[in-house]
Amino acid sequence: MEITKKKTFRQKFVGDRAFYKMVLALAVPIMIQNGITNFVSLLDNIMIGQVGTVQMSGASIVNQLIFVYNLCIFGGVSGAGIFTAQYFGQKDNEGIRHTFRYKLWMVIILTAATTALFLAAGDTLIGFYLQGKGSAADAADTLMYGRMYLHVMLVGLPAFMISQVYSSTLRECGQTIVPMKAGVAAVFVNLLFNYLLIFGKFGFPQLGVQGAAIATVLSRYVEMIIIVAWTHRKKEKNPFVVGLYRTMKIPGRLVKKYFIKGIPLLLNETLWAAGMAMLTQCYSIRSLDVVAALNISNTINNVFNIVFIALGDSVAIVVGQLLGAGDMEKARDTDNKMIAFSVFCCSWAALVMLLLSPMFPRLYNTSSEVQSLARNLIAVTAVFMPMQAFLHAAYFTLRSGGKTIITFFFDSVYIWCVSVVLAFVLSRFTPLPILGIYVAVQLSDFVKCVIGFVLVKKGVWLQNIVC
Repeated sequence: MEITKKKTFRQKFVGDRAFYKMVLALAVPIMIQNGITNFVSLLDNIMIGQVGTVQMSGASIVNQLIFVYNLCIFGGVSGAGIFTAQYFGQKDNEGIRHTFRYKLWMVIILTAATTALFLAAGDTLIGFYLQGKGSAADAADTLMYGRMYLHVMLVGLPAFMISQVYSSTLRECGQTIVPMKAGVAAVFVNLLFNYLLIFGKFGFPQLGVQGAAIATVLSRYVEMIIIVAWTHRKKEKNPFVVGLYRTMKIPGRLVKKYFIKGIPLLLNETLWAAGMAMLTQCYSIRSLDVVAALNISNTINNVFNIVFIALGDSVAIVVGQLLGAGDMEKARDTDNKMIAFSVFCCSWAALVMLLLSPMFPRLYNTSSEVQSLARNLIAVTAVFMPMQAFLHAAYFTLRSGGKTIITFFFDSVYIWCVSVVLAFVLSRFTPLPILGIYVAVQLSDFVKCVIGFVLVKKGVWLQNIVC
């Protein structure tokens, strides 16, 4: 009886060699692209950190704001992306063209609105993070460097939005290699010009944080040019590009369909990112040192988070295509194995991250207090990484079946009603140390895990939405 149970568990959660080969063929290129991007961001961050703590904090705050925009764009393309994956499963190229055009209109509107907001209220948004304990001079300098960084970064938003429309469509059609190659090329451009412009090497001006922003903008345009050029040149691999810009009109019934499914995702990603920004603001109430420590911690976290992010993206692609093809039994079986694989991989990644936590903060030219806090924040994040891997895979499982209303409550409503409220109360009305607040917020996600487990197991996501 015991042997049967063990075998059943293995059959349910462990795949064969062909299964893992298929998953890794999708996930590894995404991991490589995101990994190199985040690794270069890490080096970028360290370079700015060598210039000084206030420069690093100014850039960090702006990157937190840009992060909200990035997730907003991701949410804007994700709603139509659910349909793209299922259209691809049905070999419907005209359907893919419609989703592409919808994505393009969506990102143009979002980017225009974001640019207007940052130009009008950039100083106010940056100042929101400068209310903690610290000198007025440091706060003023942080604001100045943040403003300089933000104004340059705005130039790169159009390139970023176009890259996201193309690369998301390619991934949803199973083409993950080219976005990876474009990302690799872009990050090397970023790294090279970071070195030249931050420190003023080989005759280039020494621009500090402004140089880091210029390097990032240049890399965005390199990435865009590579992806767009390849997509239109390889029409045999991307048949949806034939006649893609013949019109920008989308049938009204489809706009309504994409909008109904997509708007909860757009709101979800935007509100979730805003919730994360608000959490950082709550932590920053304690001191300006917390802003610097969180920047260091988040930088290394992003490098390791690529494991569950890539595997989550793979869940959306593989399961979405199986649902589009109408194979519900295989979709459920594949999803179980992919979630288990994600948690397993992230457990090992968390162990490596835990071992690196004492060493990484020493790379920064900052105070011992900031380094010590950053070390502890990294260790706490590593402990909770397997739980975050499950949550991410569960989210993409629900999304692959078009359950966008459920994902909205599961993700952004939860962070605002539980995580942010908890951080707000603990940071303002209790003497609990910042590390204790951080642990309490992480622990609160356990309830979310239980909810995600129930929803995935019940199979509420098993549906074909393009029939």
